Amino acid sequence: MSHFERIAVLDIGKTNAKVVIFDAASGAEIETRRMPNRVLSGPPYPHYDVEALWSFLIESLAAFAKQPGFDAISITTHGAAAALIDADGQLALPVLDYEHQYPEAIQRAYDDIRPGFAETFSPRLSSGLNLGAQIHYQKTAFPEAFARVKTILTYPQYWAYRLSGVEANEVTSLGCHTDLWRPHEGAYSALVDALGIRDLMAPVHSAFDRVGAILPEIASGIALPQPVPVFCGIHDSNASLLPYLAGRNAPFAVVSTGTWVINFAVGGDIDRLGSTRDTLANVDAYGRVVPSARFMGGREFELLTGELGVLDQAQARAALPLVLERRLMLLPNIAQGSGPFPGRQREWINGEGASVGERWAAACLYFALMTEICLGLAGAKGPILVEGPFALNDLYLSILSGLTTRDVVAVPGSTGTSQGAALLAGIEPAVRKGMAAVAIDHDSFVAYRADWLGRV
Repeated sequence: MSHFERIAVLDIGKTNAKVVIFDAASGAEIETRRMPNRVLSGPPYPHYDVEALWSFLIESLAAFAKQPGFDAISITTHGAAAALIDADGQLALPVLDYEHQYPEAIQRAYDDIRPGFAETFSPRLSSGLNLGAQIHYQKTAFPEAFARVKTILTYPQYWAYRLSGVEANEVTSLGCHTDLWRPHEGAYSALVDALGIRDLMAPVHSAFDRVGAILPEIASGIALPQPVPVFCGIHDSNASLLPYLAGRNAPFAVVSTGTWVINFAVGGDIDRLGSTRDTLANVDAYGRVVPSARFMGGREFELLTGELGVLDQAQARAALPLVLERRLMLLPNIAQGSGPFPGRQREWINGEGASVGERWAAACLYFALMTEICLGLAGAKGPILVEGPFALNDLYLSILSGLTTRDVVAVPGSTGTSQGAALLAGIEPAVRKGMAAVAIDHDSFVAYRADWLGRV
């Protein structure tokens, strides 16, 4: 158990940012403040509004310093981001939005120098989802600004640096499809030397390390009675995974749903991973390799909601038998450029005259099939734990259990990113009792699944 009483967690996701206060003894959330994570269009390219985020974080910490108080800070952020720091401790270039598309010539040049999948277990992804591609783009397109770079920090550790003044990198952010890391060896890949940045990379720390204390001027500005320790921080998907690693024996799978649906196969088979299916070797907070596969399911669900309206569970469940019989299908991808079928564009099959309920039933089948395929690619075995928004989708859970013929457990609440980050400071994990999904008979999906797979 932690000797801290309350932990402040800075949780910066791709869509939203929040500050959460946790009770260390129970692991319960006490207070939360949140804001949208805004992307500025430029110049010089689309980038995160880090100064707006900083103001929000400081204002939130100041409010929480008064009530309920906190005595440690931990951090989690989305991946595919890094901060390039100059000799004055400022950003040499803005923190690049990973959805920005680079010129084709720069993309081709990057492909010529990136290491093979066998070295990094990192697939070639679109835009800047490979952090190495971002750094290559910044160095190639903005050589004068890049020449001022003194230190490169992974994104959670950038915020730890702003709070503590200590420069660090950390393996969960280096190991999440960056092309920069050799997960089996726990060392930088050949790309670091190809880019000429080895001397720029900050020292690698454990996510559990206290990198320093909050700077005195910040502590004074937010009226902290005394400086508090700042923990190194962790990549958000691995923060979600961390609560499940304590007290649970492998093999099992965690399906962490947010903007992305990340499928972690704890105890899975890394040899089944492939370079073209958005599979990768994640690295957990302990430095261990975790086979993973993913697709942008949360973004896709959001897009469908905009088109079809809010999902009505009863209506969609009632429509499912007819959808299976008619072979009404949604084929990938709604959000392009990622997932196990990266080259496909979405398509409705037999959708003429289909009702909203029927289309939502087909969509739930789509999300369950995509999840099943991802779990198979990662070699997942054992029970499947689903957290985040998809844990509230009963039809999806029932279909997934029927398709896989395995126990599917819905874990209530939001994704465990904030709690996972709080665990770095030693809090007691909050009790999150899961609810087993009621499986739909597997035989009802066999022919539909075969037809769907044949089409994709």
